[in-house]
Amino acid sequence: MSSAAVRAGTPATCPVDKAAAPRRRLEVHAPGRLRGGARPWYAQGSDVKYVILTHGGVTSPQSYADGCARAAEDAAGLLDASGEALGAAIAATARLEDDPRFNAGTGSNLRLDGQTIEMDAAVMASDGRFGAVACVERVKNPVLVAAKLLETPHLLLAGAGATAFARRLGFADHDPATGEARERHARALDALGGGADGDHANDAARFHALTARRFWNFEAEPIECDTVGAVVRDTHGRFAAAASTGGSTYTLRGRVGDVPLMGAGIYAGPHGAVATTGLGEEIARRSLARTVYDWLADGVAPARAAQRGVAMFPDVIAVGVLVVGRTGQAIASNRNMPTAQIVG
Repeated sequence: MSSAAVRAGTPATCPVDKAAAPRRRLEVHAPGRLRGGARPWYAQGSDVKYVILTHGGVTSPQSYADGCARAAEDAAGLLDASGEALGAAIAATARLEDDPRFNAGTGSNLRLDGQTIEMDAAVMASDGRFGAVACVERVKNPVLVAAKLLETPHLLLAGAGATAFARRLGFADHDPATGEARERHARALDALGGGADGDHANDAARFHALTARRFWNFEAEPIECDTVGAVVRDTHGRFAAAASTGGSTYTLRGRVGDVPLMGAGIYAGPHGAVATTGLGEEIARRSLARTVYDWLADGVAPARAAQRGVAMFPDVIAVGVLVVGRTGQAIASNRNMPTAQIVG
């Protein structure tokens, strides 16, 4: 990351030395756990040519922000070479999928049975193009498979059909399970008070333990490690968003979260792009990404739109929102959420 100045914290506390800073500015943002409302990270300027925001998932450790920075650098490399927003968002998300610390691509969460990994991913451009896969298995980069949906008449492929589509296009068989993911799975089962035996019926029997998250009273955080994604504005004023997730361990087989549902996990249009992260069912119920985008379209500033998006949720539900619009960009969350920004 030698081509960019790396700074921790928010722009308000870590101002950029304009005399020393390169044209491309990278900043890492890893806010602490925020109770009582969202605190946005916001920047704008007439000299901005492009903007990239990346995130590693709400509740992910702050130390993962370096992975977000590398993903943003990949996207910036494309934009510096006259690439478009969509390609940059996809490249950033693919880089996050390749980082085994994140719950996306390699390193995705195992389901309760200890064997199944089902991944979701989606991409969207400001011209309305959208592609997504749900419950795709054994591919290295689900977001690249989702991008291929843009070449078809379909918006979403799921399950075995999505995996077969990937194979048809030459995506190699890849086991995304890692030792760390297996350790997360073991800790999750310990928290639920039982081991995994691969029995789908037992998965269902343990499903009631989902309510434990609502009343969680342990010193450690629940095992989450959520969605990854990116939003981008390119030099031509086009916007794009992309996201990927391995889902939660605490779910049944076949569960589809918010990521592949248009307007829930991501949304992009002529006024901007939005990516969200958090409990998928609750995000989907609120069509969070589209709701925040509609506020942008109505003239709400990105910072305010991001704040309002997080404020839609009770504090017990972890949520984060990334927004890039024509007048600026913002990040808001009510938990730790490693992110990075590059302004070119």
